[in-house]
Amino acid sequence: MQDLRVTLVQSMLHWEDAAANRDMFSEKLAGTIGMTDLVVLPEMFTTGFSMRSGELAETPEGPTVDWMRTQAATLDAALYGSVIIAEGGHRFNRGLFVKPDGQVTVYDKRHLFRFANETDHYSPGLERVVVEWRGWRLLLQICFDLRFPVFARNRGDYDAILYVANWPEARRYPWSQLLIARAIENQCYVAGVNRVGMDGKGIHYSGDSVVIGPRGAAVVAVEPSQEGVATAILDRAELEDFRAKFPVALEADAFELRL
Repeated sequence: MQDLRVTLVQSMLHWEDAAANRDMFSEKLAGTIGMTDLVVLPEMFTTGFSMRSGELAETPEGPTVDWMRTQAATLDAALYGSVIIAEGGHRFNRGLFVKPDGQVTVYDKRHLFRFANETDHYSPGLERVVVEWRGWRLLLQICFDLRFPVFARNRGDYDAILYVANWPEARRYPWSQLLIARAIENQCYVAGVNRVGMDGKGIHYSGDSVVIGPRGAAVVAVEPSQEGVATAILDRAELEDFRAKFPVALEADAFELRL
């Protein structure tokens, strides 16, 4: 069982300008060729956290999906980030996990942030999604999902959680603490990627992107409030050894998740 190299890309975002953001991320990813297995981008990485879903939505086969396929093939690595997607008469804050062979796994954000009116402009997802990549099982999550531990509860079906976010600086403490909590309670790695800078609504973001290990300690972190790219190695042997020696899940409460 191999380790997994995970690259966090903490960046500002050009407000509602998908083409400019794709060009920007192409430049940032150029230095990671052959250096990683998985690249994690922020939530709504082509637009910022915009509620103009009708005007900005792309199709499932639109230019950003094409771009992600090209990047994944070039890097020989998977990419994960969320994009505004329209399908079946609905608009979604859609997580896209794209592999080098072009395969796309979709996760539609379940917990919409009604305090910014996301519930008025997007439809919630209906499924909890785990994707397999290079021997690792990865739970796909988006931003506000972080506040809902039951939805993320590890039932022995994943090894790491990926959170992509536009999480404001004003609430940076809950972001950092909840990432640690999700890692400890689920005995897994957690990668959280957040944007930096100010968006088109005047909201500031401090990033605080990080990979947390299953014991709750940071494996790698990006400098707060700065753009940066950092790669962490998820250690398979360490994870399996910790779970075997301290099998807390054996005492977990049984439950049924109804979406």
